[in-house]
This record gives sequence, C-alpha cells and structure tokens, in this order.
Amino acid sequence: MKYSLASIMVIFAFIQAFAQIPQSFKYQAVARDSTGSVIVNQSVSFKLSIIEDSITGTTVYNEVHNVFTSQFGVVSLEIGKGNVNSGVFADINWANGISFLQIELDETGGTDYVSMGTTQLISVPYALEAEEAAHARSLSLTGVNGREYEVRLDENENIVISLIWLCGDTLTDPCDDQKYGTVQIGNQCWMAENINIGTRIESTNNMLNNGTIEKYCYDDLESNCDTWGGLYQWYEMMEYDTTPSTQGICPSGWHLPADEEWKILEGTVDSLYGVGDSIWDLTGDRGLNAGGMLKETGTGHWNYPNSGATNAYGYTALAAGSRNTDASFPGLLLYGRFWTSSQSNTNAFRRVLASFRADIKRDPVNKLFGLSVRCIRD
Repeated sequence: MKYSLASIMVIFAFIQAFAQIPQSFKYQAVARDSTGSVIVNQSVSFKLSIIEDSITGTTVYNEVHNVFTSQFGVVSLEIGKGNVNSGVFADINWANGISFLQIELDETGGTDYVSMGTTQLISVPYALEAEEAAHARSLSLTGVNGREYEVRLDENENIVISLIWLCGDTLTDPCDDQKYGTVQIGNQCWMAENINIGTRIESTNNMLNNGTIEKYCYDDLESNCDTWGGLYQWYEMMEYDTTPSTQGICPSGWHLPADEEWKILEGTVDSLYGVGDSIWDLTGDRGLNAGGMLKETGTGHWNYPNSGATNAYGYTALAAGSRNTDASFPGLLLYGRFWTSSQSNTNAFRRVLASFRADIKRDPVNKLFGLSVRCIRD
C-alpha cells in the first residue's frame, strides 16, 4: 500500500545573531494512506534522509523515528534526534549547495519503508555565520519579543523582511484547528485562553496512555469545555513524558510551562517583585497581587468580589474549577487551577488563583487531579 504525508509545517531552529548552532529541527505532518484516510492512533516508523545537491544526490545523514500518530493522524518529529543509521547531523554543511529531505514511512512500525517523496529545504535549519546565510534564499527568524520574520531574497537579489507572526496574533492549533488568543508578558508569550484539545471522557475514569488525547469537561458537559477549556490529569497533559517544559498537548512551537517559568510570570506582573523567591515560598503564597493582575475582570467567570482583578497584562485567567480525584467537580467561579510541568516528588506543582484573593498559591498536588492548562511559546 502507498501512503501519503500531508505536511502541516516545518519549523526550523534559528539562533539570534547566529551565535549557537542547534542540533535538530522540528517536523510535523499528518499521515494518510492511499485512499486519503488519516492513519490514527497507530505506531508508525519514519526514515528521514538529508540529501545534498539534488534529489538523487549524496545522502549525508539518515535516521529512523518510531512514533505514535495522534487521534488526528499528526506526528511530530525532531530531525537530528532520531536513531542514527549513517552520518553525523552536526557535520552537515548547510551552506554548501542545496539540501533535500527524503521521507519514508512504514505504517506498521517496521522497516518496510515506502517513499513519501523528497522535498527541498528552502530555509536551511541554521546559518553557520552571517555571510553563509547569504547562500540561502530565505530564513525564518524569531526575535526575543516573540515576532517571527521571514528574510528572503527577491528576484532582483534584494533583501525582503516580512513579519510572519507576532505574539498577540491568534494561534491556530493545527491538530484540531482550534484558535487561541496569545499575549506577550515581559519576555514570555502565553496563550490567553485555556487549551481545549482532545476527546471528552467521563469524570469517573482516569486518563490512559492510549494514543488519544483525553480531557474532562466540568460537570461532564462538553459545552463547559467550550467556555472554560479542558481539564487534564498531569501525565495526560505531559503526553506521558516527565521532562519539564515538554511540548505535551501544546501545539508545535509551544510547550507546557515549568515551575520556573511560572515564577518568571509572577515576578513580571507582581508589584512585590524583588522581595525574593525564598520568602514567597515559605507559605506557598506568591507575591502580593500577581493573581489579580492575571485574572479576568468582572464576575462573568469569577465569583464576587474577584479580589484585585485588573487583567492588566491580558492573561485573562478564568475560574474554571477542577476535577478532583473522587471524580467530583469543585470550584467553578471560585478557583482557576493551572498545572506546571514540574514534579515535586510523586506530585506536581500547580498554581491557584482565587476569587477572594489577589495573590497566587503554589503547591504540589496529586497528578490525578484534572486542572486547566496554559501553553507558553518556545
């Protein structure tokens, strides 16, 4: 059987001022069979090759990935970090001529690969030096302010710089086409809405590592997920990885915020910033008014008095409640409870915003709770 790959996006890693050479780049695609049907929830194998000069040129690097397609048929690969068959990724000379990516797939997860085709890498994964970048027809660059730019040469060899995406623009998750607002807060770019991806399951069931993203909806009503976002157990959110700041259920190019990234957010927005993290941690109470700065104003999604709420930075936190380990749903309109991707022994750290407080609570809790999730840009 022949298969096809519908590519969603290829994200190449660039380092500001070309100061450091990354050792991988990301590739995301949707796998389909010869009838056009998406290959879902299935173990598949990819063989990826970097070819120089032409489609039939010399293969300078080759690696294999064994991955599981999502419920939408999506696969996310990090080229340069697979099981290497030949070559050294770090030794590829991207500035030397043209490079091509050949993709081969075995739908069964074995080694009987079928070619998906070969495509030219228009934007090289990185530039070794500024003068070498001139050999590429286009580059994608991300600034520290979250802006993404395309730098290219037009037909007259003039340099053209175009803004591709700016934090504050709407983010569309390619996995399910859901759209999220985004907001720049200091040097961080956050989702301005709770993520809502996956298939709803009943609160009486724990989430399983079954290749399908699962979510809880408050009171087991899908309409509540539409308003408040999904609620996720920690391992499901992490997609069963335990690495802080892993992508998890976030869109490509985004990740789950670690405890330290939440601390940066708190320090950026709180008027008590500068007191010192050790003092903040003594009671688990974070700062003076970080929660108020992040909460949506009014009482549409918070109970009165919604203490200190100013939403000064556009984070627009909602009191979405949670799913308890006994399958109950407490706290709607009272609490906004958010996971971090950082563990604390057998538990994981969370953040809690309350309708009757202006600060933020930090504490470790059982990973089987169902909490809200915000993603942060890589």
